[in-house]
Amino acid sequence: MDDDVVHRVLQEGGRDYYQETPSTSSSSPSILQSLPLHASFDRGYYLLVKSIQELRSKKEGIVAVGIGGPSGSGKSSLAEKVASVIGCSVISMENYRTGADEGNDLSSIDFDLLVQNLQDLLKGKDILTPVFDFQQKRRIGTTEIKSTSFGVVIVDGTYALHARLRSLLDIRVAVVGGVHFSLLSKVKYDIGESCSLDNLIDSIFPLFRKHIEPDLHHAQIRINNSFGQSFRDSIYKLKCKSESESGQPVYSFPKKEAQIDNFIEMYLRPPSASEEARVNDWIKVRQSGIRYYLSLGDRRIVDKNFIIRPKAEFEVGRMTLGGLLALGYNVVVSYKRASKSIIYDNLSISLETIDTLSETYLVLRGRDRKMVEAEALRLGITGPWITRSYLEMILDTKGVPRLNTPPLLPTIISPSYTHKEPPLIAPKPLRIRPELVNRDDDMSQPWTRSPTKSKVEPVLAPWQFISSDGSSIDPSSFRDTNTLQLAPMPDSFDLDRGLLLAVQAIQALLEHKGMPVIVGIGGPSGSGKTSLARKMANIVGCEVISLESYYKSEQSKDFKYDDFRSLDLPLLTKNIGDMRRGRKAKVPVFDLESGARSGFKELEVSEDCGVVIIEGVYALHPDIRKSLDLWVAVVGGVHSHLISRVQRDKSKAGCFMSQNEIMTTVFPMFQLHIEPHLVHAHLKIRNDFDPVLSPESSLFVLKSNKQVAYQDILKLLDPKKICSSAQNFIDIYLRLSGIPSNGQLTESDCMRVRICEGRFALLIREPIREGDFIIQPKVDFDISISTVSGLLNLGYQAVAYIEASAYIYQDGKLLMEVDHLQDVPGPYIQIKGANKEVVVAAGSALELDGSYTTKSYLEIVLEKLPASERNSSGINAQQAARLQELVENIQSQQGSSSSSESSPSREAISPMEGVIEDMQSRIKRLERWQAINTVLWTFLMSAFVGYSLYQRKHQ
Repeated sequence: MDDDVVHRVLQEGGRDYYQETPSTSSSSPSILQSLPLHASFDRGYYLLVKSIQELRSKKEGIVAVGIGGPSGSGKSSLAEKVASVIGCSVISMENYRTGADEGNDLSSIDFDLLVQNLQDLLKGKDILTPVFDFQQKRRIGTTEIKSTSFGVVIVDGTYALHARLRSLLDIRVAVVGGVHFSLLSKVKYDIGESCSLDNLIDSIFPLFRKHIEPDLHHAQIRINNSFGQSFRDSIYKLKCKSESESGQPVYSFPKKEAQIDNFIEMYLRPPSASEEARVNDWIKVRQSGIRYYLSLGDRRIVDKNFIIRPKAEFEVGRMTLGGLLALGYNVVVSYKRASKSIIYDNLSISLETIDTLSETYLVLRGRDRKMVEAEALRLGITGPWITRSYLEMILDTKGVPRLNTPPLLPTIISPSYTHKEPPLIAPKPLRIRPELVNRDDDMSQPWTRSPTKSKVEPVLAPWQFISSDGSSIDPSSFRDTNTLQLAPMPDSFDLDRGLLLAVQAIQALLEHKGMPVIVGIGGPSGSGKTSLARKMANIVGCEVISLESYYKSEQSKDFKYDDFRSLDLPLLTKNIGDMRRGRKAKVPVFDLESGARSGFKELEVSEDCGVVIIEGVYALHPDIRKSLDLWVAVVGGVHSHLISRVQRDKSKAGCFMSQNEIMTTVFPMFQLHIEPHLVHAHLKIRNDFDPVLSPESSLFVLKSNKQVAYQDILKLLDPKKICSSAQNFIDIYLRLSGIPSNGQLTESDCMRVRICEGRFALLIREPIREGDFIIQPKVDFDISISTVSGLLNLGYQAVAYIEASAYIYQDGKLLMEVDHLQDVPGPYIQIKGANKEVVVAAGSALELDGSYTTKSYLEIVLEKLPASERNSSGINAQQAARLQELVENIQSQQGSSSSSESSPSREAISPMEGVIEDMQSRIKRLERWQAINTVLWTFLMSAFVGYSLYQRKHQ
């Protein structure tokens, strides 16, 4: 964990908590000389949560946090995510407006009331904060915040780090980047080098350099938010006219109260753009009352009946709009949109009237494509669907020609083009070691104004096609579509732009080559292949096939899942051939727990689904990629996080290792057999997203050892969506020898390896514990036995060992897990979910309030051991002997793996198989008891469901 970083953030920054005699005054001045920490958004979130917890445990009274930064930087998103974990009050400076039109004007903020509210709260008094209505342009009421409700308060706003507030803040956080930087990047690209960055900032953000930027330098935690417009969190939209051709309403709104909105939307064309309408280059501004929201261009994807848009707009002031006009941007289109909406179940249905078109449209929106489609069918709305935007329809009425994509570039690609590319390697992790923190004077430009994407063109170049000899061609005039190939992109891209390019490549292939389009996504374990594949599939509406389905049963016994020979290549080749010929392909289903195939599922390429995505470590192997149309390589993600974690542990132990040295040892198969294939990809993606640290991938968990009846668990789950399973797992804790400790074994110093369903999974980060909750990442990182062996060779030692079985019940919103730990009396129940309130309600319904624990199973097991049975590592002698046996055989397995790679067949049985067989026999003993309970449980569940149906029928 980053305890040393957290300590450095706080040691000079708190109001009073490090004084030898704690002051009772809550307004003593803050010391502003603390060493600043620069971090990514994900790591900044994690460090802020840990800093708040650390400070709260060491001082009395309320901890005050200020999160400041320019509009669009992501500060409000950070405040919201931290508040969801900590459970604190958020005071938005937006509500302290005086009614002035310009939201970023310092004089428009009622600082006197804000300072008085904050001082009273820190003194233990309840306060009333104002509520501002932006449609009415005035305050409409107040909200009470009780000083005893929370131990933390967050002030969120552009001027949250202003001098009048800093003396009241314990922790100061500055957030820059986001779409704020994206706008700077785009405008600089549109205008060119004729305007300096300072003049550009003064034009579109005239208050930033004078009134906002100076305050940001006083932050202890400085976050650079690289997230901008992204299709990762897309909005799926179906649109049709509100009335049928016969004049009948397509849908009748229910009588419940609807939300009414009125907008003015305008599009600004860059000064260098031609009269032709290349709408992706334009800037969109939406006015709602006195608020202005800006987004970059008419960014969208059209797939079949769906319009798919990224959710990325940010609030600006009138001065920004005026600055853009002064720089030469022209308002090309402007119209009024009146909206009447009803929001329910993560969906919204709206009636939207466009004044320029004199037409009303029905729009159904949601974040899940299948859910939107199903809701349209449920409501009986069948179209005809409209996929043109309001902007396009207005331009059509004006007769303006459009160029939605730039013209083809006259670049001639030589046959050796792909072989001259530099090798693709995993990007360096975004995290910064505590001792390597840059000061302001070390940077070429101030950290507050260095657009991270300033050199990235806002309009992506189109995909080009080449023939079999490598020459560039026009696909519309090329007859032999069978030899038509995509030209590889010369650069690598971040995940957001890579996702957009991948979808555009699929659409280009469908247009010029036809169906089917078969995509391969390859890369190391934990790089984000599966996540990318699912997001692409959600956008284009297709199936995803995992190469894990093609494991050979005989190869799965020794956990060699990263060995190419473990794949049934003939069957995969046959399946791809069947899909090419329009036949039904029988895709295998592999049961990881039994290590054998459990059956087959049929997959057919049709007009509704003309795309198939194949993802896996070896998806770009030469024997596979020759049958694919699009090759996508992904590196980074948790794969890079593990390398960073090992590097940090080694540094703590007094030994520095380069990333290449760690990679060679921990991921030997990657450099030898995976990385060489990635350089040939059409599209190379650097996944900087870190699911281990990110708040986007967290689960809220409540844990209790109170006995709960199974039928009570079932009552909380949706009977139509419920599914259950049983698992047996073994947890092994690895700790690097030489790391300083206080003599006790703690989870924060360990990496947990879980053996479950025939797989090794690695958990790197210690979860956040807040109140009754354990907040943990959703991901476990699947690894091979060679990675475990590599960690052991680097000096990690197996220091603890836990055997358990689990019953799991879930319905998509909640996951209930009942765990039985060996040698620990009584089961533990865990309630998991992404929605904190849903998890709390489930715990209360099961009457678990007051019985929760945040202890890990490692802590629970160690507490149960008598002191006389523990060794120096904190485990008993029997466990120590078992771990030693396991370690020796894993290390010997690495040697046998190396020799087997040079030999086409295995002539001897690996010593590891004996260990695994022994593990499996131990698990089988648990399974006998589990099987009896499963039969009884199935009987009880069937009886319960039957009784419920009977009751409903006779009510």
